Parts: sequence; C-alpha cells; structure tokens
Amino acid sequence: MAAAVDSCSFASPSCCLTRHLYLRCRADFGAQALRGTAAFTTRAESEALRCLVLDTKDLQVFKVTVNGQDAEFVFGEKHNFKGTPLEITLPFELRRGQEAIVEISFESSPKSSALQWFSPEQTSGKKHPFLFSQCQATHCRAIFPCQDTPAVKLTYYAEVSVPKELVALMSAHRDGEMPDPEDCSRKIYRFSQKVPIPCYLIALVVGALESRKIGPRTLVWAEKELVDKSAYEFAEAEAMLKTAEDLAGPYVWGQYDLLVLPPSFPYGGMENPCLTFVTPTLLAGDRSLSNVIAHEISHSWTGNLVTNKTWEHFWLNEGHTVYLERRIGGRLFGEQFRHFKALGGWRELQNTINTLGDKNPVTNLVPNLSEVDPDDAYSSVPYEKGFALLFYLEQLLGGPDVFIGFLKAYIQQFAYKSIVTEDWKKFLYSYFKDKVDVLDKVDWNSWFYAPGMPPVKPTYDMTLANACVALSQRWIKAKESDLGSFSSADLKEMSSHQLIEFLALLLLEAPLPVSHVQRMQQVYDFNAINNSEIRFRWLRLCLKSKWEEAIPLALKMATDQGRMKFTRPLFRDLYSFDKYRDLAVKTFLEHRASMHPVTSMLVGKDLNQDQ
Repeated sequence: MAAAVDSCSFASPSCCLTRHLYLRCRADFGAQALRGTAAFTTRAESEALRCLVLDTKDLQVFKVTVNGQDAEFVFGEKHNFKGTPLEITLPFELRRGQEAIVEISFESSPKSSALQWFSPEQTSGKKHPFLFSQCQATHCRAIFPCQDTPAVKLTYYAEVSVPKELVALMSAHRDGEMPDPEDCSRKIYRFSQKVPIPCYLIALVVGALESRKIGPRTLVWAEKELVDKSAYEFAEAEAMLKTAEDLAGPYVWGQYDLLVLPPSFPYGGMENPCLTFVTPTLLAGDRSLSNVIAHEISHSWTGNLVTNKTWEHFWLNEGHTVYLERRIGGRLFGEQFRHFKALGGWRELQNTINTLGDKNPVTNLVPNLSEVDPDDAYSSVPYEKGFALLFYLEQLLGGPDVFIGFLKAYIQQFAYKSIVTEDWKKFLYSYFKDKVDVLDKVDWNSWFYAPGMPPVKPTYDMTLANACVALSQRWIKAKESDLGSFSSADLKEMSSHQLIEFLALLLLEAPLPVSHVQRMQQVYDFNAINNSEIRFRWLRLCLKSKWEEAIPLALKMATDQGRMKFTRPLFRDLYSFDKYRDLAVKTFLEHRASMHPVTSMLVGKDLNQDQ
C-alpha cells in the first residue's frame, strides 16, 4: 500500500498505532463539557519507542499514565486549525510490536468544534438539553486526545454518564445501561464497536430521544415530536440495505439505526457506523429525499470499510459512495432514474465549479491540503467529480454489470484498510488486466490533478431530464408577452426530482427578469412547497433575479436550519444583493451563537465576518 503523510494531523502512525480505545466520560450540560478518561491500547511500530504524539484541540489534559505509571506530557505549539500536539514521554521503552495502555484524563472545551450543546429551548420538546458530535473531518481531537487521522483504525468500548431522563447513543452497538454509582441522578450507557474505525467515525448524541422499529436491524431515533414522521420517511431503509448488500457484499456492522438531529446539524447525513445521523430537512413527507439514506447506507462499505488514508483522497470515500447510492436508486426506481440523478450530479458539479472558479485548486479531484483546513476545502467536487470518473469508467469498461464486479472486488481487497488514489488505480489496472489499452487512454492526470470540470463528460440517458430541459428553456426564452402561456398544468406530470432539476437548470443560466420569477410564483406557487431541495433552489433563483419579496423567506430558511448545503449559498446570495448585504450580516450575527461551530466559522468567512 502506498505511504502517505497526513498533513492534517500531528500523529505519527509510523511510530506507533492506537488499536483500541476504552472511553469513560460524563456529559456535563452545565459546564458544556465532556470529561473523563481515554485509554488507548497502543502498539509500537518502530524500535525503542519513547514518545507518543496525539492530536488535541482546545482540550485540557490533567494526567497521563502508561500501564498505570505516571507519564510526563507537554503541549506543543498551537496551529490555527489543526489544534495542538500532545507529546507524551513514555516512562519506559517499548520495542516494536509491544503494546501498552496509555490513559489520558481530559476535559473538552465549551467551544469544542466537535460538539454542539443545546439548551432545552433550542430543542423540539423544549424540556431537556441536547448534545451531538460531528467529528469528520478533523474534530475528534476536540473531544479527547487521539491519533486523529483516517490512516489509523481502532475498535472502542465506551461508558457515558448522562442525566437519567436522557438517552445516550454512539456509533456502536448498545451494550446496556446502569445507574451511575457516583450520582443517583444520572445513568451510564455502554457501547461496543468491534469493527476497527477511524476516529472521525466516533460519534455521540445525548437527548430526550425515542425510537421506532422500521426494519429487522433498524430503529429510527428522534425527539418525540419528529419520531413518527421520521419512521414514515425512512421506511425504505431495509430495502436499500438489502440492495446494497447485493451490490457490495455483506453488511458487517450488525445494526443500522438512523438518528434525526436538530435542524442545526451541518450536513445532509453523517455515516456514523451503526447509527447514521441525518438532518430533519430530509423530512419532505413523501420519501423523495431518501437518496441521502441510500448514500449513508453505502458508506458502510465505501468510507467506513475502505477508507481514504488522508483527506486529499476524500473522493475515494465520496465518489464511490455516490456511485453505490445511485446504483441502489437504479435497482429500486429504474435505470432511467439512475441516469437522471447522475445528470443532476453533473449539474451540481457545474454549479460548484462556477462558484469556486475553474482554476481553483480545491476543484482538483485530489487536491493538495498542506496548510488547508479540510472544512474549507469541502464541496461537491469529491462527490460528483469522483462519481463522474466512475460513471465514465463504467461506460468505458463494459457497463454497469461489469463495473459492479470491480467495485465488489475492490471492497473485498481493501476492507478494514485505509488507502490512497494510487492503491485504487493499481487495483483497477490489475482487475481489468485484459483492458489495459482502454485504461491507458484515460487522461488520469487531468481527472486527478487538474482543476475545473472533468476532461470528459459521460453519456446520460435523457428520458426523465427532457421535460426539465424543455420547461426551463421555455422560461429562459420567454418575453414579457409570453408569460401568460405558463400555467400550473406545466408541472402536472413532473416529480419532485424533476422540479429540483428544472430549478437547477435555471440556476446555471443568467438571472431571469424579476417579472418571470413573479409569474412563476403566481402559476406554480413554489413559496408553498416545503421540500427543502426545491425551496432552496427556488429561493436562490429569486435572489439571483433580485426579487425583494424573497428576502425574508431566504433569511428564514438560512437560519431555521443549518445544513451547510443550504445555509452557505443562501447567505452568500443575500450578501451579494448589495441593498440587503447589511441585513444578511446582521441576521448572521444575531443567529451565530445558536449555529453549529463549523457552520458559524464557514458562513463567517463567506460574509467576511471571521472572528
């Protein structure tokens, strides 16, 4: 396997590896802190190991022991986004292959970038506080000291003390609960994760959660107010799991639960093992946004089993996961639907590259992240450029049935490992050894290392897209005198997926005259639609056309939820509407304190309000 240095971490896995974590901690809602001990089973990988470096960020460390003996430790120099290295001197030497237990007593900071603490008023139920973590990409170090690099995988066991009226869940199997012997107002929940995972997949949630069983291996968890709606929305989970197993191989994680988080959760979903975290913006009422569930399910193979070794190779996680997600969609809803979704992804990529600029190095499929915060580099590029490469290769190498054989073999080959692009490419060449001449014609250098759109566009079946293209063209070409020709009948035959695509096509064009968006609202009444993907694109369209009536609606959507896919572009569009720039900044500053720390940091940068 190719060697790679993780520029986003201080840890040096070539010297020693943390192989198991025993975590004991207590969630203190008053202090907004997690405190406890993290005990790592550590194995020396080099001769005569005397020192261990771990990642930390805004942590206090009180004591370190190695096999029970006190060890000296010191913090290194603080880095602006990587945090601070914790340098531990072992009290004795470890020979290569020897193991020791390194136990660290720690406390997280109320401003930890990994944790969001909610007061009762900020929750649906309004009675109890709430806490959730989001460690990807490099925030586990803001909960406890660790080798915070996807190059290292470990198993874990955890015991978490929380107020007894609350429920704790982790990215692991639930292993029972008991009263906290030290405090009768609390209880301890236990968790076990026996499959080795990178630290970014360690996850914790604490809140007044209820569950509903929606499949043989699936519970959906949410606050009481949303749990039944969520159970309905995600009922296809088992069908998706079965399809994924058929495509990718056995599901090794046992349980597959879903957790619906408060609206400030910054992503669509997070593939925490055994417990996918999702945004409540998926609750459309008609299961139309369930592709996010197919995506997170697919990560159980690509990402969680086969993992990118460093964040430069994030496309290995995301490109393959989007490919599998769309294969699941193709099995469940037909091959035309798969192509339709694939084409939507290409448009999404065009949109991202229009925003970031086609010379921007973060639009490389494999970017250089030295001195770049992975959160700053995050975009649809690894997802959609990665998918486009795999879709192009599928068409080049003999079609979907041939290519899924490769994907299955790739997962088998690299399961439980962390790899880089070179490992993937070598395996591709060895699997298709009879088609090397075809592979050699691929412009690998441009695909991997050139910014902007890919060098080749795959072929897409246009059956479901044609209606979207036709209607968007009618609006683009319409003169004032043609506006009467539009009516609600235009949308009668269109699915919500097609409405999203119709709006996405308009967003790639020059802004429509304001008279056009006013007429569109008159005949289609998009303001009444609560599907988050439709509403988001509709409001962006209105802002680009400078329709002032959309301002309050856009501000409301940007702040009622915090999914960065929606919140960042809406704030950026509001900011570039000169007349409302100050209002956009004022609204952001008013809401900043209740936003997720990563969202707040990135929107702050977008609006030139860096703290």
